[in-house]
Order: sequence, then structure tokens, then C-alpha cells
Amino acid sequence: MSSGTVATPIQLQSDTASVGSNTKARGGKKPDVGGKSPLWVRIVVGLLCALWIIPTLGLAVTSFRPADQANSSGWWTIFTSPSVTLQNYSDVFSRANMGEAFVNSVAITVPATIIPILIAAFAAYVFTFMQFKGRDFLMVMIVALLVVPTQVALVPLLKLYGDLGISGTFLAIWLAHIGFGMPLAIYLIRNYMATLPKEIIESAKIDGASHFQTFWRLIIPMSTPALASFAIFQFLWVWNDLLAALIFVGPGSNQPLTIALVSLLGNQGQGWQLLTAGGLFTMLVPILVFLSLQRYFVRGLTAGSVKG
Repeated sequence: MSSGTVATPIQLQSDTASVGSNTKARGGKKPDVGGKSPLWVRIVVGLLCALWIIPTLGLAVTSFRPADQANSSGWWTIFTSPSVTLQNYSDVFSRANMGEAFVNSVAITVPATIIPILIAAFAAYVFTFMQFKGRDFLMVMIVALLVVPTQVALVPLLKLYGDLGISGTFLAIWLAHIGFGMPLAIYLIRNYMATLPKEIIESAKIDGASHFQTFWRLIIPMSTPALASFAIFQFLWVWNDLLAALIFVGPGSNQPLTIALVSLLGNQGQGWQLLTAGGLFTMLVPILVFLSLQRYFVRGLTAGSVKG
């Protein structure tokens, strides 16, 4: 076909048919993209799911068992001699004040999740769409902070908070989690923003949009998968954190759920049926958060990993 000839639909259809016939003649088969997975793959996935679900099932069953049965037999015996009680949950809320601890966990987790996302989104926009001296060096330094263990900063931060008089307050734990989560947030969001089409940014500049307008009206809505991915990471990390909570908040009126759960366990390992009831209660919010944002999770993590 010459360069000046226009391909008609009939010609394109005949070319496609000829290519298909040649493929069949060579014995080729089209890849079954939407077909079922092999049997062994489904078996392996099922086993992995069972390994994750069975301990959670045991925790849920134990939380409803009486104390004498929970201490004398395994949780699977409930299927042969069923005995269910809600006394464990009543004891959890009366002994550990789980209601106040739940409010404290929300008060700690929500700001420690939202604030890093806002700051990291601004920083990621700067590293992606703005040119300045030393930009690449600063980005390398931020990525290098990912390999630094957070434990090395606990003692210096505790001493600094003591000098400032904020130890045991929500502000102390907020600043700690914001600082610890910032490098990962900038790295994830910046990688996602790098995959966004540059033409949109150039069109916004031609229309006279400022950097803030471009960031808030274009980049933030387009970066929702990356923001949601980091929100899941940060929320689960802060909600389930015990080490930083013990160091920067400690037991008391500001204690979160993780510290309240530890207080339920006796000195000799007694009362762990209460621990399972409290643990199941604390799992509800992270599960709801993950299920509500999970459709963005994979999109945000895999953005920028493959080119072409």
C-alpha cells in the first residue's frame, strides 16, 4: 500500500482476516486474558487465604468463649461443645475503658494520617513539576531516609519532647508519626505524579493557572490512588502502633487502644480471652478503612513501576 493510498474499512477488515487466518495456519492461539486460572494457582491462593483466615477465626471464636473453656481447650472445640458468652466484651469495656481508648486512637490516627498526606503531596508536586537547584539530591536524601530505622530516633525525640514539655500529649505522637511517615509518603506520591501527562500541566500554564491552582484542581484529583494507598499504610501503622505510643504517650488518660489492650493481659498470661475480645474490637476500623480504599491500593503502588 502506497503512502498516498487511504485504507478503507473493507481493506482493513480483509487484512485483519488474513492475519487471523495466517495465525490459525501456524497453529497459534490467542491468549485467554479473561479465562480461569490454572487449578494449582487456585489451590495455592486458597491455602494462603486459609493461613490468614484461620488465626483470625480462632481469635474471633475465643473472644466469645467463657474463661474456663478458653484456658482449658482449643478454640476449635466450640464446634463439638458450643458455649458462647458476651461477658468477655463487657469485661473489656469495664476494665480497660476501651471507649475512651478508642476515641484517643481516632484522635491520634486521623491527624497523623491526613497531615503527612497534605505535606507530602505538596513536596511531591514540587519534586515532579518544578525545577530548582539540588532537586535530585534532595530527593535522593529523602529516599535514603527510608532505610534508617525509626528506633534510632526514639530516645533523642523523647529527650527533645521532655525539654519542650509536650511528652505524653497528642502533639508528641502526631509529630513522631508525621516525621516517620513523610519519606515514604513523598516517595510514593512523587512516583505516581511522575506518570501523569505533562501536557495537562502545560495547558494549565498556558491558561494562566498558578502552581497552587494546578496542584489543587488538577494534580490532587488525578493522584487519588496514590493518596489512598499511603493513607492505608499510614492509618494501619499508626492505629496498630504500640512502641511509639508507649514512649511518647504512655498509660493514662491519653492512651490509645494498643496500650489499653496490653493492660488486659495478666502478669502470668492470664485473661487472654479478654485480649482476643479487645483485639477483635480494634480490628473493625482498619478493616473498614482498607475495604473502602482497597480499589485504589494496587493502582497507587504500581504507578511508575512499568514504562511503556
